[in-house]
Amino acid sequence: MDTTLDTAAPLTGEELRRLDAYWRAANYLTIGQIYLLDNPLLREPLAPEHIKPRLLGHWGTSPGLNLIYVHLNRAIVARDLSAIYVTGPGHGGPALVANTWLEGTYSELYPSVSRDEAGMARLFRQFSFPGGIPSHVAPEVPGSIHEGGELGYSLMHAYGAAFDNPDLLVACVIGDGEAETGPLAASWLSNVYLNPARDGAVLPILHLNGYKIANPTALDRIPPDDLIAMLRGFGYEPYVVSGDDPDTVHQQFAGTLDKALDEIAGIQRHARTTGDGTRPRWPVIVLRTPKGWTGPREVDGVRVEGTFRSHQVPLSAVRDNPDHLRQLEAWLRSYRPEELFDATGAPIDDLAALPPAGDRRMSANPHANGGVVLRDLVLPDFRQYAVDVPTPGEPMAEATRVFGTWLRDVIRANPDRFRLFGPDEVTSNRLGAALEVTDRAYTAQIRDGDDHLSPDGRVMEVLSEHLCQGWLEGYLLTGRHGVFTSYEAFIHVVDSMVNQHAKWLKVTRHIPWRRPLASLNYLLSSHVWRQDHNGFSHQDPGFIDHVVNKKAEVVRVYLPPDANTLLSTMDHCLRSRHYINVVVAGKQPAPSWLTMDEAILHCRRGLGIWDWASTDADAEPDVVLACAGDVPTLETLAAADLLRRHLPDLKVRVVNVVDLMRLQPDSEHPHGLPDTQFDTIFTTDKPIIFAYHGYPWLIHRLTYRRTNHRNLHVRGYKEEGTTTTPFDMVMLNDLDRYHLVIDVIDRVPGLGARAAHLRQAMVDARQQCRDHTRRHGEDAPEVTEWRWIREEAETTP
Repeated sequence: MDTTLDTAAPLTGEELRRLDAYWRAANYLTIGQIYLLDNPLLREPLAPEHIKPRLLGHWGTSPGLNLIYVHLNRAIVARDLSAIYVTGPGHGGPALVANTWLEGTYSELYPSVSRDEAGMARLFRQFSFPGGIPSHVAPEVPGSIHEGGELGYSLMHAYGAAFDNPDLLVACVIGDGEAETGPLAASWLSNVYLNPARDGAVLPILHLNGYKIANPTALDRIPPDDLIAMLRGFGYEPYVVSGDDPDTVHQQFAGTLDKALDEIAGIQRHARTTGDGTRPRWPVIVLRTPKGWTGPREVDGVRVEGTFRSHQVPLSAVRDNPDHLRQLEAWLRSYRPEELFDATGAPIDDLAALPPAGDRRMSANPHANGGVVLRDLVLPDFRQYAVDVPTPGEPMAEATRVFGTWLRDVIRANPDRFRLFGPDEVTSNRLGAALEVTDRAYTAQIRDGDDHLSPDGRVMEVLSEHLCQGWLEGYLLTGRHGVFTSYEAFIHVVDSMVNQHAKWLKVTRHIPWRRPLASLNYLLSSHVWRQDHNGFSHQDPGFIDHVVNKKAEVVRVYLPPDANTLLSTMDHCLRSRHYINVVVAGKQPAPSWLTMDEAILHCRRGLGIWDWASTDADAEPDVVLACAGDVPTLETLAAADLLRRHLPDLKVRVVNVVDLMRLQPDSEHPHGLPDTQFDTIFTTDKPIIFAYHGYPWLIHRLTYRRTNHRNLHVRGYKEEGTTTTPFDMVMLNDLDRYHLVIDVIDRVPGLGARAAHLRQAMVDARQQCRDHTRRHGEDAPEVTEWRWIREEAETTP
């Protein structure tokens, strides 16, 4: 199957000469960054002292990236396009840095790296050098929204950037090694969710240079017809550009790019004039060029160009091997730098005039610095959605369903800058109210009986956590807002992706020209304690542990105990900037503990004593019962109730934690409590029984420096689970109310002997509840029907 376009010669001789010169300049600057410490314009013969002591970086993919960049610039100027450039082979970092310097943006943002010989020397020296810049397309690179250090996410980031950006073109270069990853394989399906009537366009460019770091790539070695059939099966119209002669490839690529952009414009024009948002066949370009193109053909008698040996540094012993040094100088001079840079070292006028100007430069496009175009959300007053709580524990409410009604109106009020992302779990997680005002985004075939599907939908459901994460990241990085809802256990699928986003946020906090982004908000439900039918495979609260490993300045973790605290928490998260917010909340009916006013105050404090549940008024407590999470809060209050009834003289303080990071000292986290305040709440010497939603050791890790850590005893999930009842689940992990009472008896000095009868009763109660579940298949009435009763009410006749 021949999909190579007969494009004749779309470039005039003069256009071809200028494009090729610009490409040579970019290649020269790329190699200079990898190798040169000094003598940037080869004013004198290359000597060992001009070479960096450590040669780092990747050459193999760079000439292809440079070729695509210069041709996109031509198209931007000719068509007045707004475009950004996403590169999956992010280790081609020196190529992108070279282009941003050539078009002037780099020097505008980093004035010391000026567009002259001295600036070129600094550009070369800083690359992969101590105190300099990384080797990937890192946040320091203007125009970047995708570092590419971890492969697989380029295309999903590109689609996320295109959603709700109707005038934006996202050119996405996919490395053929990257194309072997699972996330990228799923990303081809993103076109099912892109609406040509209201979204921008993504132009995927599959860069087939044949090799990874040491092996051939699969998509380069399968039969070409199979590759074309695969891309067509994913809904694309593929066009192939192939060759190793620069003039021929320039002409082919120029004609093919023009054809692809004409098709995109036609697709969008049709959708926007007819209202037809159904899935079109979008173009994709397959670019086949040699790995390490225009580099050394052979080194030490071994072929390099067109093989895996050109992946990183083709000449690795330049300082020590005179032949390698000679080859490097010949390689650099092959680009004829004296024709490309003037006497001062600046690009000649011919080259300086070729890129777009101002914001049309891909390195200066404001969409690639999303905080610049970020607009605040219009947020309804969450107080109007409150659950009326006449007394603690009443009524029962599904926290995420209550939140869903507010979220519905957030979507309605922000039709162009907010989306809800979830892997087929939005309704399951009780957020179905969103579908009262929007649909699930979908441009493929819709059949009778399908539920809330349309091209205009703002709920992004696809059964891939990777796609949800990547789309949302691309959406946020280009200046919009969103929420990612997921089953708690399976958010782990994106552990590595959240690592990368956290690193991006951490670095960009300290880059002055990078503006703050909307926060990445996770709402995790269907959590560990309520997996009644799914069982052990769905029971894992460890995402919190993973996130807490990231820098304190960018991570926040919230465990609202009821519906009103969830509303307050999510309002805060959607207003926040440049964080990763993890919120864990149950979807099952559960008690409502706080009025809205109380919930707001409690959330602002982050943690606090619940006076109405405590019995230590005007006295020092004998024990502190602490809790974080909705189910641990329920069990803690039930335990406090048991202690109040059976040990009325015991002074119990109940402390609830919403903001988990309050447990850390203020020296470790911006939300941390100073030691004096922590000691006031948790005491310096009394037992603390802490019921926690997740793995117990995280609480120890957060509090190990606290004065009273030696008296802290944590109950939480200890990897015991199965398909069982809710109360049996907490009993399996010793988090139940009866076991918490036992812990109090065992740890309060002097209590053991006089509470021996109660301890035995608690052991028996656990066994009776276990027997009841095995006999009846449901929890015992004394558990399911338990309600908190105020102490004053107990004395009423």
